[in-house]
Amino acid sequence: MRLQKYLSQAGIASRRQCEEHIRQGRVCINGEPAALGACVNPEKDSVTLNNLPVKRTFERVVILFNKPSGVICTNSDPQGRKTIREYFSDIPYRLYSAGRLDFNSQGLLIVTNDGALTLKLTHPRYGIPKTYNVICDGVLTSSQAASLRRGLELSDGKTLPARVENVRKAEPFGTSFSITIFEGRNRQVRRMLEALGHKTLYLSREKIGRLSLKGLAAGEWRYAASEELAWLDSLSNDKE
Repeated sequence: MRLQKYLSQAGIASRRQCEEHIRQGRVCINGEPAALGACVNPEKDSVTLNNLPVKRTFERVVILFNKPSGVICTNSDPQGRKTIREYFSDIPYRLYSAGRLDFNSQGLLIVTNDGALTLKLTHPRYGIPKTYNVICDGVLTSSQAASLRRGLELSDGKTLPARVENVRKAEPFGTSFSITIFEGRNRQVRRMLEALGHKTLYLSREKIGRLSLKGLAAGEWRYAASEELAWLDSLSNDKE
């Protein structure tokens, strides 16, 4: 098994972060510094991170969380803002958000200790759709909605075509609509609207693939159901 996969399955971090730990020389196999691309036999080899043993056996935790606005998607914050970790203090595992919602946004967030799953939900090669309910200021014109559907040029490249539906007036001076994107760039929906001259007034992620907020009020969470886990496990593993 690749070392970075072993580390991510032990709940250390996402696979990409584990690769960085290896590059920094913080990971050893049988007492020797490991190289990126090394393999490990989970039954025979001893793996350490910062001289502490790493065990792959762990209980996988997958949580659907309705993040409220005003909560940050980290385990700690130097500014003292409320973090998602405060909602899961009784769970004895280091948890991560698989993708993020910015401080002022709300909605569906997957929280897990499974680094491999985090990669599947965040890497653009998997193309998992994410649906948001949005209110922006002013009038979102039909030509602007068409631009969202075609893709927009942003500072980090052109966005993939989005689905835009249910466009209607929002009192007193805005427009509400739903948008589905197939990427996970930082503040992507807000930046797309900024490129069209609109400010985002409200942003809530309602769905990630087949997973939805149904039954969860703001601040509430639940463990993923068996059929939801089955869908997550069915996501392509061809790049792992």
